[in-house]
Amino acid sequence: MAHYAELDKNNIVIQVIVINNSDELKDGIEDESTGAAFCAALTGRPSWKKTSYNNNIRKRYANIGFTYDPVKDVFVAPKPYPSWILDDNSDWQPPVPMPTDGGMYTWDEAEQQWVLLPEPPV
Repeated sequence: MAHYAELDKNNIVIQVIVINNSDELKDGIEDESTGAAFCAALTGRPSWKKTSYNNNIRKRYANIGFTYDPVKDVFVAPKPYPSWILDDNSDWQPPVPMPTDGGMYTWDEAEQQWVLLPEPPV
């Protein structure tokens, strides 16, 4: 199965569909432009990019709300918090690194810090 992400005019993913591998073959070889053309003919909408469920292409699997960066040819997840910054690898980074002590943490945007979650009851 092949996965294709539909992009809006701002390169935001608005849906992801699955097609048969045979629908993207050109002369017996997998071809993204053939798959994208198949998706366009199927839906009547023109802008499609292949995405990999196994993260083999374009860095990560595209989900609704992700942005396609045509310069880096990657899908970028939505910004999780206003204070986080996109790094050179197209990953969002917090202003303070998460502790690495093995605890489970959540980000507190108001306090700009990581908060240790309580241990679940046994």
